[in-house]
Amino acid sequence: MANSSSGIAVDDECKLKFLDLKSKRIYRYIVFKIDDGFQQVTVEKLGGQSEGHTDFNNSLPPDDCRYAVYDYDYISNENCRKSKIFFIAWSPETARVRTKMLYASSKDRFKRELDGIQVELQATDASEMSMDIFKERVY
Repeated sequence: MANSSSGIAVDDECKLKFLDLKSKRIYRYIVFKIDDGFQQVTVEKLGGQSEGHTDFNNSLPPDDCRYAVYDYDYISNENCRKSKIFFIAWSPETARVRTKMLYASSKDRFKRELDGIQVELQATDASEMSMDIFKERVY
């Protein structure tokens, strides 16, 4: 289905892989990109459960926009293991203006396709999605 605000569709694989992350916990993170033809959002990278936050940061390009989801595990105040699914809109300062606009106008529609997002972050550099930021946002 095309995005009404930007005309971008969402590849079914995006939704299926997100369900795998949410339900089966197969992945730690997923990086999504708008394909080069600017027609649809597709899966770019799947991060396995053994991969960590540093691997996730390194999977995002320094000069191009991306969407990502990250399954963040933590220990609650009640000493219980929990997790929250973060949606990250990655838009570095060095990305092209046209690309930033395309990602910004498509974000809400794409995010609605991923049922189960609990926290949203907008990041222009790695410090805006550090582990400290993740910890702050879950409590």
